[in-house]
Amino acid sequence: MRIATFNINGIGARLPRLLEWLDEFGPDVVCLQEIKTQTDSFPRLEFETRGYACAVHGQKGFNGVAILSRIGLEDVSIGLPGDETDEQSRFIEATVGEGRSAVRVACLYLPNGNPQPGPKFDYKLAWMRRLIAHARAELARERPYILAGDYNVCPRDEDVWDVAKMADDALTQPESRALFHELLWLGFTDAIRTFQPKGHAFTYWDYQAGAWNKDWGLRIDHMLLSPQAADRLAAAGIDRKPRGREKASDHTPVWCELSNSRTSA
Repeated sequence: MRIATFNINGIGARLPRLLEWLDEFGPDVVCLQEIKTQTDSFPRLEFETRGYACAVHGQKGFNGVAILSRIGLEDVSIGLPGDETDEQSRFIEATVGEGRSAVRVACLYLPNGNPQPGPKFDYKLAWMRRLIAHARAELARERPYILAGDYNVCPRDEDVWDVAKMADDALTQPESRALFHELLWLGFTDAIRTFQPKGHAFTYWDYQAGAWNKDWGLRIDHMLLSPQAADRLAAAGIDRKPRGREKASDHTPVWCELSNSRTSA
C-alpha cells in the first residue's frame, strides 16, 4: 500500500501536474492540501476515471484538504474536533484498504502561524493542541493510523536551509517544535526520518529568489505513523521530480509504503 501526501497549492492551477504525477507514480492513496476550491467544485471526474474515490473538505480560495483512494474510502470524518467555531478547512480523515490491511488516514493542513507573535500564531498552537488530543484518542484504538500532510513545522534545525534567516518564522519557533515533538512522543514514527535519520530532506522550496535551483528548502510535509502502522512500514521517501516541472507546486510529494504484514525498517 503506497500512501502519499502532497500540498498541491491550488488544484485549479496544478491539476495537469497532479494528474501527470498520479499516472507516473501510481499511489494507492493521496492526501492533498491547499486545494483552494469549494467541495462542490473539486474535479472529481478527473480522479474517478483513474480509479480514485474522493473525500473532500473544501473552502473557497483558501485551505482545503482531500483524500484520494483507489483501495476503498470509508468512514469519512471532516474537521478536527475540539473547536466547533473553527470554520477553516484543514482536516479530513477516512479508512482506506480492507479487512486486516485497512488503515485510518488523516490529511491535515496545519496553520502557518505567521506573523508571530499574534493571533495567527496563537491559532496555530491551539490547533496543534487539538491535534494532539485527537491523536491521543486515535492511538487508544490501537489500529494503523497515519497523520499525513503539511504541518508547517520544521522539527529540527537540519530541516531548514538557513536557520538564521528562519529564526523569526512561526515554522521554527520553540513552541511549534515542542508541540510537534509532543505529538511524536505519543508514540508516532516519522516515516522519512526512519529511512533518512540525518541531513536535509526538504519538501518545500519557495517560488522566490531561485530557491528550488539553489536547494533552499524546508522540511514541513510529514507522515507520522502509529505503532501499528509503523510495524508495517516498508519504505518512505520524497519525490522531488514534480517540484522541478513547469507550473509546479512549491511543495513536492512525500510517500510511504506499508506491507500487508508487520515488518521492521
